[in-house]
Amino acid sequence: MKKEPIKSHEDLEVYQIAFDAAMQIFELSKKFPVEERYSLTDQIRRSSRSVCANLAEAWRKRRYEAAFVAKLNDVEAEAAETQTWLKFAVKCNYLDVETGREIYATYNRVLSILVTIINNPSPWILKR
Repeated sequence: MKKEPIKSHEDLEVYQIAFDAAMQIFELSKKFPVEERYSLTDQIRRSSRSVCANLAEAWRKRRYEAAFVAKLNDVEAEAAETQTWLKFAVKCNYLDVETGREIYATYNRVLSILVTIINNPSPWILKR
């Protein structure tokens, strides 16, 4: 089976995984207590969405390796932040342990892909 060429950030596997995870977090966080609306709920939604938004930005910065890698480092930081909020959600009993572990593992996969790209960005850089 031939893979389609990547034309946009939305074609990236890492983007698709992160987007699906962010949507899962959004749905699950609807059940968080109302008193968490302006703290944990906002934070976990913001960081999970930021992974995707920063990936889109990184994709558009591929003309310059340093800018591309710097933006991917932002993506990596947001993914790790999301993992931290997931741990809080589990510890506060807003998320069951198994669901928390599954989403945490999804972000480990995102981080693994990001680190691979960060360590070898040249195939992704636009040639002049």
